[in-house]
Amino acid sequence: MTRLAAGVVLVTAHEAALAADGPRGEDVGMTATAFMSVSLDPPLVLVSLREGSRMDDLLDEQPLWGVSVLAESQAHIAGRFSMKGRISDRLLFEDIPYVRGEASGALLVSGALATLECSTEQRIPAGDHTLVIGRVLTARVPSADGGPLTYFKGRYRQLG
Repeated sequence: MTRLAAGVVLVTAHEAALAADGPRGEDVGMTATAFMSVSLDPPLVLVSLREGSRMDDLLDEQPLWGVSVLAESQAHIAGRFSMKGRISDRLLFEDIPYVRGEASGALLVSGALATLECSTEQRIPAGDHTLVIGRVLTARVPSADGGPLTYFKGRYRQLG
């Protein structure tokens, strides 16, 4: 499957605080290349999450999430959120410009080619992954500059 070029997205969600008087909630992010449009009517998308990953566990409890379609200039963001044994997500978001989605509360990367906010419609176990189908609540094209970030043969690449 390394011979199949794929677009790169950052999937994000906000993990709510456990208690009103406790520490504030956390923002979580994950790089994904297994992302696709499923339906135009109703608007549905699908993302594949490694079973038992932090994002899989979070989206099992939290139905609202965001997607930023990364531009070719944002490979550093994709690499940062795909590292194994990485530091806390709070630190990873620290120097990335973003806006907080109004519908989901998820962070959406500024300069992304497109951003979506979604609500989980269905979760489907598939081998060692979970396929999460989300209904698109909002869709924006904040930036038309540059091409998409792609992943091919184990590396981030640019078209052309």
